[in-house]
Amino acid sequence: MYSSTLLFLNMGTPEMLVIMFAILLLFGGKKLPELARGLGKGIREFKDASEGVKQEIHRNINSVNPDEDKELAKPPVPNTSEPIDANKSESTTH
Repeated sequence: MYSSTLLFLNMGTPEMLVIMFAILLLFGGKKLPELARGLGKGIREFKDASEGVKQEIHRNINSVNPDEDKELAKPPVPNTSEPIDANKSESTTH
């Protein structure tokens, strides 16, 4: 259907041509390759930085010890160090 470039800000081909013509008039034919190179380098650096952040996040998520996860999932064990007094429980029911 439509390419993502044409759907960008709902602009069609005539609008894109007018913008490109205005850029050509403002910067000239000699300066455009330099601008395109700079833009390409900036986009590449941004992609590399975002990929580095993604890798760091995945590394931190995967570095969690699986044994700790199992311990956190277990229900707490009741304290059995105190003996239960059978007489005490019977006296409270009467």
